[in-house]
Amino acid sequence: MPLRADPPVADGHVHFFSRRFFELLGGQSLSLSDIEAKLGWTMPSADPVELARTWAAELDRHSVARAALIASIPGDEASVLAAKAAFPERFYAYAMVNPTAPGAAVAPGLNAICLFPAMHRYSINDPRVEPLLDQAAAARCAVFVHCGVLTVGIRKKLGLASPFDMRFSNPLHLHPIALRFPGVPFIVPHFGAGYFREALMLASLCPNVYLDTSSSNSWMQYEGLDLGTVFRRALDVVGPERLIFGSDSSFFPRGWVRSILEIQLDVLGSLGVPVADTRLVLSGNLDRLFS
Repeated sequence: MPLRADPPVADGHVHFFSRRFFELLGGQSLSLSDIEAKLGWTMPSADPVELARTWAAELDRHSVARAALIASIPGDEASVLAAKAAFPERFYAYAMVNPTAPGAAVAPGLNAICLFPAMHRYSINDPRVEPLLDQAAAARCAVFVHCGVLTVGIRKKLGLASPFDMRFSNPLHLHPIALRFPGVPFIVPHFGAGYFREALMLASLCPNVYLDTSSSNSWMQYEGLDLGTVFRRALDVVGPERLIFGSDSSFFPRGWVRSILEIQLDVLGSLGVPVADTRLVLSGNLDRLFS
């Protein structure tokens, strides 16, 4: 049964695993047939608009109004831009960019670029990042910065190495950057993914920093927290105006992970969060960023 449309939902964190994504991920070592056999997932068609149609139908099934689609590997910007162009009222387009790669740039039409410092082993304060931030500011583009614990389940399933470097994962490293670019919205996913205290400090000091609520938030095991405490503290420090709901959905046949929304709705209800504030978290803040 679909969720009721009130309060409306806009998902700020959906991975768009296009055919191009799988081609780039497998590289020279894994064919598409190898990947499909190892994962047991539905391999998308070569046309990203077909995958966008699948996602649009899936969101309809769950009464989700819009979603931010993330091109989850550098070089796949065209896939999410094609999805956005085909369904401009349904999708926002995010794309992963590696500032250390030659020619790294903000593709026109993106709503956000996604930086993964630990994955690509650079400091967010590296001089190579600044040209991207200048471009993002000029394009009125948000910057999504993954901090904290980073595990990529698909890489593990495929036997691909994940030589990430946690030295570059602290949200506080973003502090001088967020101050230098006050007009750029910065989004830190998963409440900081294990750096919750630091993420709260950053957002408290920088009004252009948003926290996304996505995934199971399994990082809570490191801090002995529960989701109710996390939301309560985030609402107290950051306020409802800078929290963005996300599911971290990614592949088919699993589709959209409805349980994430249900759990978070239960938490917000148990905390007595007003309906108006719940609306901000579930859709209002994301839509306001890109209206």
